[in-house]
Amino acid sequence: MRLMSCRFAALGAAAAIAVLISGAMTVAADTPRISFQIATGSTTGTFFPVGEAIAGLLSHPPGVNRCEVVNVCGPAGLIVSARTSDGTVDNLLSVNDGNVESGLAQSDVIAAAVRGTGPFKAKGKQSHVRVIASLFSEEVHLVVADKAKIKSAADLKGMRVSLGLPGSGVGFTAQEILAAYHVPESKLKQSALDTPSAIALMKQGKLDAFFAVGGVPIEGVSDLLASHLARLVPITGAARDRLVKAEPSLEAATIDYPGQEPVATVSTRALWIVRDSVPDALVYGITRALFNPANREALSASHSSAREIGLTTAALMPPAALHPGAARFYAEVARAAQR
Repeated sequence: MRLMSCRFAALGAAAAIAVLISGAMTVAADTPRISFQIATGSTTGTFFPVGEAIAGLLSHPPGVNRCEVVNVCGPAGLIVSARTSDGTVDNLLSVNDGNVESGLAQSDVIAAAVRGTGPFKAKGKQSHVRVIASLFSEEVHLVVADKAKIKSAADLKGMRVSLGLPGSGVGFTAQEILAAYHVPESKLKQSALDTPSAIALMKQGKLDAFFAVGGVPIEGVSDLLASHLARLVPITGAARDRLVKAEPSLEAATIDYPGQEPVATVSTRALWIVRDSVPDALVYGITRALFNPANREALSASHSSAREIGLTTAALMPPAALHPGAARFYAEVARAAQR
């Protein structure tokens, strides 16, 4: 993916943010409470544990000792909570409509929301969506039963296939892939399952293939591969070329599981989105705390994908505009890195 002009080198960024973080403060008991939610996904996915970790680290109620160091937590009085949801599409609609302040979403689905295409065609352009940060990459997995005669997505016709839950980013990305391979959905024996349910059915011999989107390793998929009950089918060739050309929020990638041969695929990115009406100062404080080096270890421990969260990738070209509060923070760090 292309980088925004405000991308900065890792060492320079680390030094810059260290300059921006110093001092100590306390929160008075009568400080106004600021409620802020993060819509994530199901409890079995990647978004929920990462969202929970962010919520815990950024919340700044009275009496939390770790927040006495300036910028380790969000603004004084901030209470962040992570909530489950039906996934990326649901999160985008909820953020745009003002039903939740923020959410996690896949970059390719955000691009469709901004355009008002795909699952957003009926509601139109989701014009109130802004980006706080690009967090981590997520690889598209096409998992097939080991004995299934499937060597390409083109072979899915007539097969029992799960495209993910309705409203999930998995389903949208799977539809993009099927279109690139010229496979009509009507030609599938289709199921709408989350990844754990799809894995369970495949173990029972009741499912030929399923799509999953997430950082390697996806829980449960490793076991399927290691036990030779399933294998990964590559997404490559002319179809992949068509796909990444049509959707800039997808890029060529490789899935590399321990003990398995690397498999070509495409990847999207997980972004933290926010409604444009959220005050600039609040988003600025949240963004600054998110990238405080003191929070890195806890973020990384929440999920393997969260190890990618960092300033060097936060400003990857977003499919929607950066929120002004986030843009202000990135500009400050970039200027400090140039000193």
